Amino acid sequence: MTSETSVNKHRWLILGIVLAAEIMDLLDSTIVNVAGPSLKEKLHATPSALQWVIGGYTLALGAGLVLGGRLADRYSRRNIFLIGLTAFTISSLLCAIAPNIHSLIAFRLIQGMAGALVLPHVIGFIRDVFPPEEIGSAFAIFGPVFGLGGILGPIIGGFIIDGNIASTGWRAVFLVNIPIGIINIALAWKYLPKRASDHTIKIDLLGALLIVASSGLLLLPLIQGQEAGWPAWTFISLAASLIGFALFTLQQRWVLSRKKTPLVDPNIFKSVTYNLGLSGIFTFFAGFTGVYLIITLFLQIGERYSARGAGIANIAIALGTAIGGALSGAVLAEKFGTRVLQLGALAQIAGAALLFAALPNMASFNFWHIAPGMLVSGFGTGLVVAALFDAILLAIKDELVGSASGVLSAVQSIGSAVGVAIFGTLFFNQVGQGRIDAGFRNALLLQIALVALFLIITFFLPKKAMDNSHFAE
Repeated sequence: MTSETSVNKHRWLILGIVLAAEIMDLLDSTIVNVAGPSLKEKLHATPSALQWVIGGYTLALGAGLVLGGRLADRYSRRNIFLIGLTAFTISSLLCAIAPNIHSLIAFRLIQGMAGALVLPHVIGFIRDVFPPEEIGSAFAIFGPVFGLGGILGPIIGGFIIDGNIASTGWRAVFLVNIPIGIINIALAWKYLPKRASDHTIKIDLLGALLIVASSGLLLLPLIQGQEAGWPAWTFISLAASLIGFALFTLQQRWVLSRKKTPLVDPNIFKSVTYNLGLSGIFTFFAGFTGVYLIITLFLQIGERYSARGAGIANIAIALGTAIGGALSGAVLAEKFGTRVLQLGALAQIAGAALLFAALPNMASFNFWHIAPGMLVSGFGTGLVVAALFDAILLAIKDELVGSASGVLSAVQSIGSAVGVAIFGTLFFNQVGQGRIDAGFRNALLLQIALVALFLIITFFLPKKAMDNSHFAE
């Protein structure tokens, strides 16, 4: 068994191991954003199939995050991390060799579930191996990686696809995970700290099934509804999804009343402020994830940009996010509390308005028309992402923070998947009518509406850490 001295000796290497796994996870949530034309050409992907390839991954990731955290309580964090990392690497290979679009979608769902076994444990490992005086330095590295991981996906994906290494095309965005995964598995096996398993903890499989089923029932009609003509089953599916999430909450209370271990401590939902925070994180991530996908699709489908060109264009967003995240994490969030969220929301609205106003007639389009809007929007994203989780968790007692944080991460991923579905449907509806610029504008209007809703929610979040009146009783 790894000693505490050995763990401390290798703590910076361990940080590198878990961050490498997180980067693999986060990049794969958006790295295929620039692969749309390639998938359409090579695998005959329809618009809805493309939405499944992108949104299905984040849906499976979000639906499995809470279960992934609970499995680690029973079987040890190290074991579940290794299983998840191995499954992620294997599923990446399966994605790369997928013979058709249907198998690619299936493998992406598996990849998302594998990612859900990895992501919940990153912070736990950091807290395990770093002494209190170094925790701040470790999280100073972790924060930017988390904030930029998904946003850098299209940039990296664009270069990989256009590089066409060994004529692999889009498949290379998954093949790149294989050597990284193998090396990381070997390092994790040797250096991650070992902890005894606790087999007295029971896994609530019914609760996990309710989350997965409810999430699937939510996304299915949002992606397939437009293509199917919005038949009755789409509305039934949406209603069943809401009922399923409500049943999950009740079922968790029942499990707790039986003195068993729930997937999620239902006491977190007693806080009205926390519930509003869940709504806020859902709308925010749905908005910016969806519109950033549409920017990439607009550049490729509407303006015939290559995958590399569309990726380079995303640098404006990444740069704005990096600046906003650095300012928020280092200075603004601690000094101004939730006001930084409001500033970020206003910046995102301003960025979307700049994009809307600058989008000219497609015959005279130039990327520099939209670059300022992308930069400002990214800046707003960085301000919010760096401070949002901590602001919402102020509404939760210390002993409930672990459970509450897991739910926030799950809602973030599910919100991103819903954003891909709704924005994709809105955009492709106009593409089918030959009005690609109108599809982009509609997406921007929807984002403004969602961010405006998020802005209203921020006024109900705790202002500062010392405000304890909001704690759930």
